Amino acid sequence: MIKLVNVEKTYYSKAGDIAALKKTNLDIKDGEIFGIIGLSGAGKSTLIRCINMLEVPTGGQVFVDGKELTAMNKQALRQARQSIGMIFQHFNLLASRTVRDNIAFPLEIQGKSKAEITKKVDELLDLVQLHDRADYYPSQLSGGQKQRVGIARALASDPKVLLSDEATSALDPQTTKSILALLRDINQRLHLTIVMITHQMEVVKQICDRVAVIENGNIIEEGTMYQVFTEPKETTTKEFVATVNDMTVPAILNTADMQQTYFDGSKVLVHLTFLGNADEPVVARLIKNYGVDVNIISGKIDYLKDMPYGTLLVEISGSKESLATALDYIHQAKVKEEVIGYVS
Repeated sequence: MIKLVNVEKTYYSKAGDIAALKKTNLDIKDGEIFGIIGLSGAGKSTLIRCINMLEVPTGGQVFVDGKELTAMNKQALRQARQSIGMIFQHFNLLASRTVRDNIAFPLEIQGKSKAEITKKVDELLDLVQLHDRADYYPSQLSGGQKQRVGIARALASDPKVLLSDEATSALDPQTTKSILALLRDINQRLHLTIVMITHQMEVVKQICDRVAVIENGNIIEEGTMYQVFTEPKETTTKEFVATVNDMTVPAILNTADMQQTYFDGSKVLVHLTFLGNADEPVVARLIKNYGVDVNIISGKIDYLKDMPYGTLLVEISGSKESLATALDYIHQAKVKEEVIGYVS
């Protein structure tokens, strides 16, 4: 559905050139929710604006629905943009227009008839659950309601692609959750391809199918949401994951003498990750079958989109041989393990 081939964007100025995107390649599939996460200034907003050509790339090619936008003239590009909707962090609503009129605005520009506009706007008001606010002005709406208007307006032209530029960053956690649920519903109902730009791993965790991590204009990591979340490779990715999956060793544990190999009398700290419905009672079997004691330091159960996801930080004690066989069992079991180190 969306393909970026060696896309570059450089901003030129007397103070010095800034390479916002460097040889960026992405392949976003039809109907998926794709997340692009990065810190401020990483290039993520530039990337999404290159997809709909609000920013013209310095080099490379942009394809949407099989059409090369970078090869189009202005008239063809205006037509192509009708199949790409966009929602913004700060809503960008017209203050002098009601909710109904804000949603109708792109249809008016396209020259649709009054009957067509009324029918479409009513459908969208139902979709975003704002029919009772149709005659309100933006100043009379909450942040979540404003974003719902922005989503409805972006869908007015029946786009095949919806771009979301930090659309939940200005919202409180509960409102963010409701907006993400709405976007998931829209994705499933309309088979809409959604590209989410965000700096919040919580957003990626709740909604995305795949995710790319951008840093200094480069895509440094990409994969399914489960892969990136459970097996992050790059330091930046690990830091993002830690914001929603912090398994830091508590200060109460004495880790000053922590080593990476066994020493006499030491215990091993292990971080366990369970993805999906784990069918093996790992902790119980460790204690019963391997002659070790297991102390649970911390843990929690969460969800990655619809999949249960559990984490445990455990301290395992026993002889050198029993610890070795216990770790081998964990490695063979259907859990992901990370040995943090050995402590006294």
